[in-house]
Amino acid sequence: MHAHLREHVYHRHSHEAYSFGVTEEGAQSFSCRGGAHTSATGLVMTFNPDEPHDGRTADELGFTYRIVHIGPELVGQVLADAAGRGSGPLPLFTEPVLDDVRAARAIRRLHHGLTGGADALVRDERLTEAVLALVGRGTGQRISVGAAGGALARARALLLDAGPRAVSPEELAAAAGCSRFALYRGFKAAYGLGPSDYQRQLRLREARRLILRGQGLAEVATATGFTDQSHLNRWFLRCYGITPGAFRAGAQP
Repeated sequence: MHAHLREHVYHRHSHEAYSFGVTEEGAQSFSCRGGAHTSATGLVMTFNPDEPHDGRTADELGFTYRIVHIGPELVGQVLADAAGRGSGPLPLFTEPVLDDVRAARAIRRLHHGLTGGADALVRDERLTEAVLALVGRGTGQRISVGAAGGALARARALLLDAGPRAVSPEELAAAAGCSRFALYRGFKAAYGLGPSDYQRQLRLREARRLILRGQGLAEVATATGFTDQSHLNRWFLRCYGITPGAFRAGAQP
């Protein structure tokens, strides 16, 4: 959910899932765990499953917030894997409000991935990133590094061979021989990027080669797995600081 609220007052209620939110503008007040709390701009809210809470604006201009609800089973899968063991007790967040830039960014990235049409690999990575950031900050639980070198090399080889084809989290994990959550943590630790970001870099490099060969930009976008030319333009500019058209013009003799 992404909303701006001014007058609405949430009656006391709870959710079956973990609920992680970030206040983007203004401030909101709520009662939870026997106390009154306020989440101002940039702060993170953490609600455990079945934990009663209410909510209202703390500012006459209202507040804007973004929140995601993640089932306990899925959180348990991520954490069991990160701890290198089977299923165990689920974490309990002790503080309803966290001041943590990394966790706030992870919630926003996950929300954008879920609502913005990101592919399955991106959504999976952002889920893992968000859960680990929140649990590491909010509960103190220790997180292991992830998959071993051989598994990472197999995953990387699959991405190199895939070219523009989308690779699913399950396919990548099967090639590596480990869980998709362990793969994400280990891959990022080893290569500095998550698998989806790494594959995008491979696509951008191929796009540069095709542009230098004189292919049209729309054709290049299709050949390298981008949704359309504007999608290619956006990522080319983010990563290289110039548009594909400017790159092509600058490469002319």
